[in-house]
Amino acid sequence: MKRGRTVVLGGGAWGTALANTFAAAGRETLLWARDAATIEAINSRGENPRYLPGISLDPTLRATSDAAVALERATLVLAVVPAQTLRAVLGSLASAIPGGVPVVICAKGIERDTGELPSQVLRSVLPGNQPASLSGPSFATDLARGLPTAVTVAAQDRTLAAGLSAALSTPRLRCYSSDDLTGVEVGGALKNVLALAAGAAAGAGLGASAQAALITRGFVELRRLGEALGGRSETLMGLSGLGDLMLTCGSSQSRNFAYGEALGRSEDLNGRPLAEGVATAAIAVRIARERGVDAPIIEAVDAILKGEQTIREAVTALMTRPLRHEAD
Repeated sequence: MKRGRTVVLGGGAWGTALANTFAAAGRETLLWARDAATIEAINSRGENPRYLPGISLDPTLRATSDAAVALERATLVLAVVPAQTLRAVLGSLASAIPGGVPVVICAKGIERDTGELPSQVLRSVLPGNQPASLSGPSFATDLARGLPTAVTVAAQDRTLAAGLSAALSTPRLRCYSSDDLTGVEVGGALKNVLALAAGAAAGAGLGASAQAALITRGFVELRRLGEALGGRSETLMGLSGLGDLMLTCGSSQSRNFAYGEALGRSEDLNGRPLAEGVATAAIAVRIARERGVDAPIIEAVDAILKGEQTIREAVTALMTRPLRHEAD
């Protein structure tokens, strides 16, 4: 794959961490962001205090709000914006993104209004660009500090996926390739919903046993729904499925787990950082019902978020479901 300018769209924690990693590896990297204070802090002080406080960024990393300047020589674009705003952001930048350049989506979710995966959104907005996805067990602060991280890079074309894997891998970031784009995207989206459940169990003081059961049985639902949508079992068992689920369900560094914890403690949720699983839960329930997939934990998360059930009521309902063979 041709090596040139890598452009990262999004000045949040993950976008900044990725851009910093590529810059530190000697790649020409430009970060596009909207927030003037973030851009100024990156360019003048080598930091992003809003999203990555206390972390020094590579001095070669530059940021800009001018999309035309950022994208004019781009050979690779990473879209690191929330799944629910991906369509609007890409639409606003469509005229500046060079045709034919691969666009790697780093959002994890399902579009709430349409039920489309991020790659489907990209195809409708940028039909002349090849969609790919980067997903896996990764915290922005770990990568930004130079700690080792492994993810999956997926595209429907196996050759493109391998090329992107090589282009994006650095001494800090190991990228495995996959041609199962759907499986990678579904795993990343649904693990956020299940992290809300795990966090809520922790916040409500339900104990480690309940939390382990939720994660394990939740993964069954992730696999069922992922396979129903066309993902492969081995993908869902990999970094972008099981691996990401393990990380996200076990640490308050995860915004979804932390949101679930606050929910379990009956704390005020206003003003909390974005948790993609909140927007994904309802559409995941709709898709599961349309596909005839049994997903009681995902349904319980949606009911709790809507105020239709308390956490205790949801747990009671799950514990009193008809007994069945574990493999069914």
